[in-house]
Amino acid sequence: MRYYPICLDIQERCCLVVGGGQVGTRKVRTLLDCGARVTVVSPEATPELTEMAQQGRIVWEPRDYRSDDQNGMFLVIGATDVEALNRRIQQDAEAAGRLCNIADQPERCNFVLPAVIQKGDLMIAVSTSGKSPAFAKHLRRLLEGQFGPEYAIFLDLMGAVRQRLLAQAHAPEEHKPIFEQLISRGLLELIRSDDRAAIDRILAEVVGPDFLYEDLLGEEA
Repeated sequence: MRYYPICLDIQERCCLVVGGGQVGTRKVRTLLDCGARVTVVSPEATPELTEMAQQGRIVWEPRDYRSDDQNGMFLVIGATDVEALNRRIQQDAEAAGRLCNIADQPERCNFVLPAVIQKGDLMIAVSTSGKSPAFAKHLRRLLEGQFGPEYAIFLDLMGAVRQRLLAQAHAPEEHKPIFEQLISRGLLELIRSDDRAAIDRILAEVVGPDFLYEDLLGEEA
């Protein structure tokens, strides 16, 4: 295995996208979804990027790339169709020790972007290590049909249970058997069928009578 699997927190991090076409637009969209502060450098930009800039959601520099555009950036993405420019972006990033992805050129990347299934806080990433992004997307489509909205609700519920236990001064090592019981007793399936009476019964038996489905989800919200 070449790549080290990791989930990266880019909330409020400065990220650079070089290229304002459709590929660059997709990269920007994903970065914004993850809370990044995005700068786009490109002489031209799609209408979507132009609107984002007008709304103040991104910074758009309508000009050619300069090496100093990378100053202060946490992560750099090259999304151009100019080979020499992509090579320069990668070299600048490598020299500065920055995270760098060049779209559709895994040999020029020090990280690759997986196909992602997102259901609330559940994230499933599929990667072929750059060998076949098309197959990774195919697998993503297959998996999307297997994971419904109940997974997001289940994680919200588990997170709320955990927070309340921590607030009651429970030692974290005590949590593992509690959550294993909630999982093994079919809580996910009960959420899928929206059987709230059964959910509350299991919560009461495993955690305590004060743990109620609707109250917990209200706390999480």
